[in-house]
Amino acid sequence: MRVCLRSPAHATRTAIARNKLYHRGLESGPANLMSIRTDRTKGNRGAFEAARLKILKTQTICGICGKPVDFSYKNPHPLAPTVDHIIPVSKGGHPTDISNLQLAHRCCNRAKSDSLIEPRKADESDKLIDNGMLEQHCDWAHYKANMAG
Repeated sequence: MRVCLRSPAHATRTAIARNKLYHRGLESGPANLMSIRTDRTKGNRGAFEAARLKILKTQTICGICGKPVDFSYKNPHPLAPTVDHIIPVSKGGHPTDISNLQLAHRCCNRAKSDSLIEPRKADESDKLIDNGMLEQHCDWAHYKANMAG
């Protein structure tokens, strides 16, 4: 009978490899009660980017606040369009499933963080106000008469 004693260097390499697998979610351990986490496996980035582009092309309303998203804003502007996970990946939501993704403002997405909330629909009181809709505070027709008197 042959006894195989491995070197301490081999044991160290094995421990490092197991540690990498554990942190990627590919090996279960006493602290890792979940099975393989889909967000920590390779190959999701391409699927997420494809789903992200589909969301950006098909949706125009923020799924969190219910207001329109302006696509002219770019990151890091607070109103820039982003894609939000409805059920956060940390709470068990799928990272690339199109039914788990929605369009959101960057500020809404950051405020939501990894919490679960009900989507809110915009109502009449949430109308956007731009400069063309502001009340005029000066009577320009009688401006000179008011200034003289």
